[in-house]
Amino acid sequence: MTILTTSHLTMPAIGLGTWPMKGAECEGAIETALGMGYRHIDTAEMYGNEVEVGRALAANVVPRGDVFLTSKGWWDKPDGPALRAACEASLERLKTPYLDLYLIHWPSPQLNLASALEGLARIKADGLARAVGVANFPAGLLRAALALNIAPLACNQVEHHPLLPQAPLLKICAENDMVLTSYSPLGKGEVPAHPALAPIAARLGCTTAQVTLAWALAQGPVSVIPKAASAVRQAENLSTAAITLSAADLASISAITERRRFVNPGFAPDWAA
Repeated sequence: MTILTTSHLTMPAIGLGTWPMKGAECEGAIETALGMGYRHIDTAEMYGNEVEVGRALAANVVPRGDVFLTSKGWWDKPDGPALRAACEASLERLKTPYLDLYLIHWPSPQLNLASALEGLARIKADGLARAVGVANFPAGLLRAALALNIAPLACNQVEHHPLLPQAPLLKICAENDMVLTSYSPLGKGEVPAHPALAPIAARLGCTTAQVTLAWALAQGPVSVIPKAASAVRQAENLSTAAITLSAADLASISAITERRRFVNPGFAPDWAA
């Protein structure tokens, strides 16, 4: 397993995304993933599966301290006190005394940025989370958050794949010792179908999904959290760590000009801001 290390955190580069799994499917998927070597689990208040995630972690032989666990406060928490309450509620549902990473899931249209960052800083200082960060922050908002220098932001979790390469955010993260975590790194399963990926997969003897994930991991301090319920898919994603793309492969994929965003709810921020 490739490990990403910054001054803020130590994170396995490949994790298990749990949205939209619930119930027995969610618990079973986590049990299977931990058994094959996953040590990074991603959940959120909005996913409605924190109870199941907590049960799966408690029932597993892998010690809690060996698992990097991320959760997130929903966009309707626009300030520090609301985020603090949300984090405490997540800890209660997960039955864990701390999170390894706690994120603002989406920037609220009513976001009080300074207050929210103060809340994140206090969450970290009080030991509720070992690291804190944001998700779905466009470049301008991320720069504004960093400029305030209130909370030690460790991560920005965003949609990221060859059809949405996120070059400005990657640059900001690299310059500020942050990890960019790629959610929907396979574009809801559609990105691996791009014709540019098939020749590379054929040459390397792997799948186009693995090529897609390998490209993301090669972009800098990047982690990927593809959702996978089946053991076969989980193993395929995890084994991406053994795949090395050549400079020509990376250039070929990065030359893709098509752009698509698969996650864009009505409350999303102005992505160009």
